[in-house]
Amino acid sequence: MSARTTGRKRKPLNDERLHELALFYVGKFATTRAKLSAYLNRKLHERGWEGELQPDIDRLVERLAASGLVDDALYALSKSRSLSERGYGAARVRQSLRAAGVDEEDGAAAHELAADEAAAAALRYARRRRIGPYADSAPDRAGRERALAAMIRAGHGFELAKSVVNAEPGSELDVDELREKGR
Repeated sequence: MSARTTGRKRKPLNDERLHELALFYVGKFATTRAKLSAYLNRKLHERGWEGELQPDIDRLVERLAASGLVDDALYALSKSRSLSERGYGAARVRQSLRAAGVDEEDGAAAHELAADEAAAAALRYARRRRIGPYADSAPDRAGRERALAAMIRAGHGFELAKSVVNAEPGSELDVDELREKGR
């Protein structure tokens, strides 16, 4: 049973416990500096601090980043690859990385990967949602508008999404032509 379920109050944090929490978190989750910092600040707020001097969370996070345990650029690339493989577009990748606290410099390779994979990701999304060439039958105007809106919410550009949505069911789309529309 955890302290939450038994009603026991957990010990306030000190430098050693804070470091252990940080190591546990990076060992369990792929993370960024910003996400780790937010986690540690939340735990500090929940449990309190028993030391005389306030903890230097930023220094701890930077020390873990310097050791390679936290790597924003690697996290960004992995997140971009994962989202693209699931059919999400470059705008959704950018939004996700921004929410994770990844800056433009660390996210540059991830943004480039998302742009390169835009056409293939759009087709994966269309296949999964049965849109355009993967639909059972041609939708009416309202159905096409809903499909277009869904693709745009998934992070695909308007021209690319429109090309996929307007494709006839069962047709073959030229990925190179779609790439041009995705740029």
